[in-house]
Amino acid sequence: MFQTVAGIVEANGQVRLLEPVVINGPRRAIVTILDDADSSGVLETAFLSQAALAKDWNRPEEDAAWSGLKSVK
Repeated sequence: MFQTVAGIVEANGQVRLLEPVVINGPRRAIVTILDDADSSGVLETAFLSQAALAKDWNRPEEDAAWSGLKSVK
């Protein structure tokens, strides 16, 4: 399962998450560096909609529908 968490990357490269994250061991992560403050509110809307969309996306039927697109390791 994927989680999206807002954070700040400090000038020294240290990543500071803006909310607690509970995981049960080391995990890979992707950090996307955004431009300065998003004044349009689009980013906040995307974060807020994630939970609502996850209810539809995180279903076995969705996994089956997209299974053909999984990459080979």
